[in-house]
Amino acid sequence: MTVKFHSGRLTWLLGTAFSGLMIVAAPASAADDAPMHIIVGYAPGGAADSLARIYAEQLRQDGQGTVIVENRPGASARLALDYVKRSKPDGKTIFIGPSPLFTIFPLTYKKLSYDADKDLVPVAVLTDVPTAVAAGVQQPYKNMKEFLDWAKQHPSRASLGLATIGSAGHLGTVALGKASGVAITPTPYRGASPMLVDVISGNVSIGWDAVASMMSLYKGGKIQLLGVSGTRRAKALPEVPTMKEQGINQYEFATSWYGAFVPAGTPAAEQAKLEKAFLQASTNASSAAKLETLGLEVNAQSGEAARKRIQTERAAWKPIVESTGFVAED
Repeated sequence: MTVKFHSGRLTWLLGTAFSGLMIVAAPASAADDAPMHIIVGYAPGGAADSLARIYAEQLRQDGQGTVIVENRPGASARLALDYVKRSKPDGKTIFIGPSPLFTIFPLTYKKLSYDADKDLVPVAVLTDVPTAVAAGVQQPYKNMKEFLDWAKQHPSRASLGLATIGSAGHLGTVALGKASGVAITPTPYRGASPMLVDVISGNVSIGWDAVASMMSLYKGGKIQLLGVSGTRRAKALPEVPTMKEQGINQYEFATSWYGAFVPAGTPAAEQAKLEKAFLQASTNASSAAKLETLGLEVNAQSGEAARKRIQTERAAWKPIVESTGFVAED
């Protein structure tokens, strides 16, 4: 049996068929072209926001398409984390946040709105965040050993200013006090700026925070730095010894870090794609230089390395938290 079509009828049928194919293909293309959203748990202008925007720009330059940074501040970045946790796991919503959310908070909060091991998946470590202990330039101690000697002679005046109770600096200092027999009273502030004002004036004997928040005051001769956290000197402060070099081990893990995370359930292929993209972005020398001016040191590592680092650091902090009996409250 032979079937004949008039040319107009055939053209209409072929056109209809191709239209159908285009309708089916369009959603996949739209999904691929959807913008990437990087969610930050802090207000614009801070180190975390600047880091996210530097990476967003580099990702765009590397051909990752449109990248939008969204600020969702509140609850020490937990609001942003919760938002990402509930987002569609398609690789288009990424949380950039600090490691204590995964290493210290599970130990210090009786109840969290997220499971630090199950709700988000680490894609990459991005930067280390060196921290330091500062003192006013008029103080008689110039390093941590001299401070401890002074504190033993003036126990009622030994105080630590810090922006966050339950932070690595707080817990490390409590552990140091127990190990040295010197009680150092924590004094919380609403932020690093008011704390550093009291450090400069001598109202608190020492202060702890990220190197980034202290850099300009230190370079301007307003404060002295007694030591930095971690196991190696900060790139921006090669002249300042680590605590470990001074025989103090309680701050080894007080160098926190920023990482990129996606919601649980994100396909492995998308995770691998994002890991590659963030690690590639981390190799740009210009971006690294910008981050170093903020006191952030590029230390790009894989998602698997991030998972191992979380577990190692949490295990190190656990006995310290337990020894202090500290419980976080908002």
